[in-house]
Amino acid sequence: MKVIERYILQRALVLFLAALVWTLAIVWTTQVLARIDLVTDSGQSAFTFFEVAALILPTIIPIVVPFAVAGAVAQILSTMNADSELVVVSASGASRLTVVKPILILAVAASILCFVVQNGIEPYARQKNRDLVASARADFLSLVIQEGTFRKIENGLFVQVGERLPGNQLGGIFVADTRQQGVDLVYYAKRGAVVDQGDDKALLMSDGVIQRKTVDGDISLVRFTSYAFDLSAFGADTGGGFRLPKDQTTQYLLNPDPNDPAHKKEPGAFRTEINKRFSEWLFPITFALIALAVAGDARSHREARIHPLVTTICIALLVRWVAFFAEGQAKTDPAYLYVMYAAPIGMALLAAWFIKTQRSMELPIGWIDRIVSLARRASGAFASFRVRAVNSRGGSA
Repeated sequence: MKVIERYILQRALVLFLAALVWTLAIVWTTQVLARIDLVTDSGQSAFTFFEVAALILPTIIPIVVPFAVAGAVAQILSTMNADSELVVVSASGASRLTVVKPILILAVAASILCFVVQNGIEPYARQKNRDLVASARADFLSLVIQEGTFRKIENGLFVQVGERLPGNQLGGIFVADTRQQGVDLVYYAKRGAVVDQGDDKALLMSDGVIQRKTVDGDISLVRFTSYAFDLSAFGADTGGGFRLPKDQTTQYLLNPDPNDPAHKKEPGAFRTEINKRFSEWLFPITFALIALAVAGDARSHREARIHPLVTTICIALLVRWVAFFAEGQAKTDPAYLYVMYAAPIGMALLAAWFIKTQRSMELPIGWIDRIVSLARRASGAFASFRVRAVNSRGGSA
């Protein structure tokens, strides 16, 4: 590898890693915050929380990596053009392959990373994460007990807890049970706790009242010192044994069990998932070629054009949206499976044609100027209309 190629690869790699870390941190934080209530409410340890958080990373890496590649390549090439480095490379007689080669090496490495993570690591991470979530939800406290909120356990059964007390004690327990037709039961206790009775659980309430109301309107009150409410009848259905297509390994998706309930319910989802895993790893290469087509040539600073990073990201988002749309439609229409491959491969071929013919891929800046101009005219016309409307109202008054 030439010195200039190593230089470009090193700079692109550093910027790619920086973009990847920051983007992963942002997306990972939003995903973790969506699950923090589950872990904290279930009384799990901090280790369990970080284990759940770590298992989220493999699920977002295949989505984030292509955009990190696109952003890094577009930014490094734009910076090199601004520093006249691309001009020097071109003037020295070096071919355009000198710039393309190190970028493609980075893109291929990123694609291999996505393929390995999506087909080897992500399914097991999803399965482990689902098992942890199911284990936490199996605990009654994590399922129904949140301070100051009513939680529906099943049809006709609601539980509300005023506060949690030290020692796994509960305060201000309220249970509304209308499951029995014609009879409404309301339980209230000042204190209580969830106790295990072998494989079953019970809500042990103390110092409370039971209100019983029949369909005739008769109401009876019973005070109790201690009362055990059986929880085994409505234990949580954790769904730990139910696997979605995205939770299954690639080997299983290639040959799914015909008796799998998920496969019987939606066989198209399995077909879509396996094709998704075999097509999405191409996006780092496609996005790198887009960045090369947009910012890979030496350009004058005086040219009026949108920043290459903005152009690259906009085109990449459009291609990614087409793939997402095709993925959603492919569950019911197998013809869209071809679109899932056509989106990255077709765009990669188009970008390669731009690079080979030494053309620059750009957004239609003329159209954008027209849209902005029309928006300004519409805004001005609306403002004038409002002024005339206000003046006419003032004159009528």
